[in-house]
Amino acid sequence: MSVELIRQYVAEDCEDLSRAAVIHRIKTALQRRSGKAWSVTGGKGTAYGWITVDAPPARRTWSHRLKAGCVTDRPEDYEGYDCGQPGHTITPTDQAELAALLGTDVHHQGYSIPSSNDYYREALDRAEGRPVQKLATPYWD
Repeated sequence: MSVELIRQYVAEDCEDLSRAAVIHRIKTALQRRSGKAWSVTGGKGTAYGWITVDAPPARRTWSHRLKAGCVTDRPEDYEGYDCGQPGHTITPTDQAELAALLGTDVHHQGYSIPSSNDYYREALDRAEGRPVQKLATPYWD
């Protein structure tokens, strides 16, 4: 085994990948890179290890309304708009900025990070602006 490979294993074993440490590193990295605050929160209950990255609630002002003249509940009958009220979903501008920062698609409800060291490492690479060393693979079916 090469010395470089041993160093890599030791570094991975010593890295703090606790949920709290990962949340702090992602939040700090995104703020440093964008100059904006981002909401980085851990799940609760059965989703405890999962992490969500999103705009803070005050910037989540994007909502949907029924288009003028429409009377049904089909998805195509709705349009997005900035309602000016906090607590809705991420605006398209923030969604695009977060996607650019992370180098991946971002859902209108934010970016979800599953609970595993591989997913945490991938998210840290993305948030800290490094090339992703290893893409995580789903551990569920």
